[in-house]
Amino acid sequence: MKDEKKAPKLRFKGFTDDWEQCKLGDVYGHLYSGNTPSRKKSANFGGDTPWIRTADLNNGLIKSATEFLTYEGIKQLKILPENTIVLAMYGGFNQIGRTGILGFPATINQALVALTPHKNINQFFAQSYLNRHIIDWRRVAASSRKDPNITKEDVEKSEFSFGSLEEQNRISKLISRLDHTITLHEEKKHQLERLKSALLQKMFADKSGYPAIRFEGFSDEWEQCKLGDVFVERNQKTVADKKYPLCSFIAHKGVVPKAKYDRSFLVKSDDKKYKRTELNDFIYSSNNLETGSIGLNKFGNATISPVYSVFMVKGNSEFIAGLATTHRFIYEMIRFRQGVVYGQWRIHESDFLKIKYYIPQVLEQEEIGNLLSELDRTITLHDQKLNLLKLVKQSLLQNMFI
Repeated sequence: MKDEKKAPKLRFKGFTDDWEQCKLGDVYGHLYSGNTPSRKKSANFGGDTPWIRTADLNNGLIKSATEFLTYEGIKQLKILPENTIVLAMYGGFNQIGRTGILGFPATINQALVALTPHKNINQFFAQSYLNRHIIDWRRVAASSRKDPNITKEDVEKSEFSFGSLEEQNRISKLISRLDHTITLHEEKKHQLERLKSALLQKMFADKSGYPAIRFEGFSDEWEQCKLGDVFVERNQKTVADKKYPLCSFIAHKGVVPKAKYDRSFLVKSDDKKYKRTELNDFIYSSNNLETGSIGLNKFGNATISPVYSVFMVKGNSEFIAGLATTHRFIYEMIRFRQGVVYGQWRIHESDFLKIKYYIPQVLEQEEIGNLLSELDRTITLHDQKLNLLKLVKQSLLQNMFI
């Protein structure tokens, strides 16, 4: 072990001793890597022993496995105890360095390396330490080999710093509570997104002219009309300037300022003309409808690429935004798409305006639009809280570990 000792920047009150710095292999000894039984022998798979792969790692506690081995399948493998840390050595560059802690006895494949429990180490503390240094693993993988990966020897030789077990336990408990809070906010956000998705399918009229669910006091049949009664094409082209800055239209995000790293921004011509758009305009991309390139401009005055179709909205814009994300609306649009090569597909604005769809009176549009808008605001608030919590966790990992 090295004589050099260090301490983290941020600590709980009462802890002042320097941390011990060593190699992971000095603490955990010879690390274990698993194997993959022959898939040609069906008798190897379908048993009761969990077999963990890179895809099962979640940087937290592993609560379930996707594949199981039989007695025959585990003959050449080692069963690892609960609380073993497993770390990905390869399986795709973005997977390198991912971790998991076994919530049950299991075995692993050859892409993983195992750190079995140690009496002087809190395994959740060690996992947080490894998660903090994930970029280091990927830097080693990218710089040293043609096929990016790390080896068991790389893991054994890597630096590891830790304080007393009591301090490890305090840090682990704090990170665990923060992870739990993050998980709760993620689940709440997903619940709201699922609720919105269900409402989008039920609150808009089908071919009968009536929606499946609606607000009290509304019972009239929705009127079938052309989209030309709801939209007016805005085909105004101009150069980008301070009043109408050059922006991007991003799937599921809408109009956003042009990113500095966007190469097209670097080669922007001062006299090139772009399409003008204003607040609450409706925009779509003929090529990427299925992946979310459709919706309202919530940014404000902007110029965007001429490949997009831009319309002013008559009626309640939030209602129209919800309507335009339903599966049936997208399907109706795709029916008018022309071209056989991706990148050259086109739904002409004139064809779009001819599409017939069921639309309610303005008062019902407003009720639906207000509900969807409130859901969006709540989802955004949860997203902001999530981002803040993740930043707090990132800061703690940077300052409470070496």
